[in-house]
Amino acid sequence: MAETWDEAQLIADGFERVYVELEWYDGPRFGLADVEGKPHYFQNDDYGHADEANEYRVWPANEAAVKLEREQWAIYARWNQRYEAGTVTTQSHPGHGGIDARYDELTLLLAPHRQAPDGAHRLVGELRFDAGDRYRVDGLDYWFRWRPSS
Repeated sequence: MAETWDEAQLIADGFERVYVELEWYDGPRFGLADVEGKPHYFQNDDYGHADEANEYRVWPANEAAVKLEREQWAIYARWNQRYEAGTVTTQSHPGHGGIDARYDELTLLLAPHRQAPDGAHRLVGELRFDAGDRYRVDGLDYWFRWRPSS
């Protein structure tokens, strides 16, 4: 189990919230988090070196995309609560398509926003965890502190 941190300490230490997780593979790969206090997409495609995979392409997310991302995340987080409670199975996961019409619509609407632009910044993300639930409607249990890539 990873060490957990108090939210006030995370903020004091310069860590910022993660709101949406779009992919996890040996660590966060793709999602939506604050960078310098503003929502940005982050993406890491280096699957071969999980221990070194902390450099991310980062680009701003506009207000409309953030609203839609958080709406879709809430659908997923509520599904995950039911899954963890044992009341639904993985077959009902909204990401399978054809399960939740709004989730499917949001996937289509968000596709262009989820493409990293050529000018995306490269930042290194240091990860810390809080003691809350892994997946929750308002975000995740991990936070990032960002610094320039060397």
